[in-house]
Amino acid sequence: MLLRSSLFQEFPISKRLDKFLKANYLPESYIDWAKEHFQPVLDLIVENHKKKPKSPQIFGINGCQGSGKTTLASFICEYISSELDIQAIALSMDDFYLTRSQRQILAQRVHRLLLVRGVPGTHDVELALSTINSLIKGGDTLIPRFDKSEDDRVIESKLTKTSGSVKLIIIEGWCFGARPQTETQLQEPINDLEKKFDAYGTYRKYVNSCLSDKYQRLFEVVDYLLMLKAPSFKSVYKWRLEQEHKLRERFHTESNKTEDSHVMTDTEVWDFIQYFQRITEECLVEMPARANFLYELDDSRNIKLRLSNF
Repeated sequence: MLLRSSLFQEFPISKRLDKFLKANYLPESYIDWAKEHFQPVLDLIVENHKKKPKSPQIFGINGCQGSGKTTLASFICEYISSELDIQAIALSMDDFYLTRSQRQILAQRVHRLLLVRGVPGTHDVELALSTINSLIKGGDTLIPRFDKSEDDRVIESKLTKTSGSVKLIIIEGWCFGARPQTETQLQEPINDLEKKFDAYGTYRKYVNSCLSDKYQRLFEVVDYLLMLKAPSFKSVYKWRLEQEHKLRERFHTESNKTEDSHVMTDTEVWDFIQYFQRITEECLVEMPARANFLYELDDSRNIKLRLSNF
């Protein structure tokens, strides 16, 4: 049985949280559900802020596609902003992808699989680090965004600018906090994608090299790591499929276009998730022991176990 902390009292849903619910198509019951399960995280943020009100806190969230990490990051920021009256912002590693033209060049120079966004090596890590540093300093900061339906970054004129002191930064990503594999682990292909297109290991070795270098510098900036752990990689296809269907629905709702552009079909989703299998499965094995907050999910994304590690 989970005990509710006395740090938070029950109040009517704030305007910020109401806006969050509408933006994410969530019922009001999500707030109570999230508070029940993630209260230890909320409490820690409050306690740290009371001790050092001028110091920013940075959280990293790891979770495979469709695990709910983006929604959780947004909820925590909106909730804490409402409760403490501080500026908080949620960032996604997805928004720091290289542009399509940059990935085209990478695909030509290194390996053609790098045209597809997602794996380490297809992000602009320096942009992510500079964005976080700017937010910490309180300067005017453009928040990068990536349009998955167009498979490219949102143009600068359409980006949101923030300024002033940011006291809570959450950055989430499917490979956030991942560690590189050994040379031995990289030897054998693990799925049809690697067997067919990366028989000699050029692609996976490049991805691993990027992960072992600049990505670790990004992961090291966070104070705490939270993991939403899927039961296995088999759940990823189901969850990613649901995610893509929602993207297609939102695309139709928010635009006058009838075509889905770069929104994927079910078959394309299956092909797509194979890019993530190697690192996802490695995270499922080794990350739980070192995550500060571990939430184990069942196949329906219900939380079946919660652990804290400090």
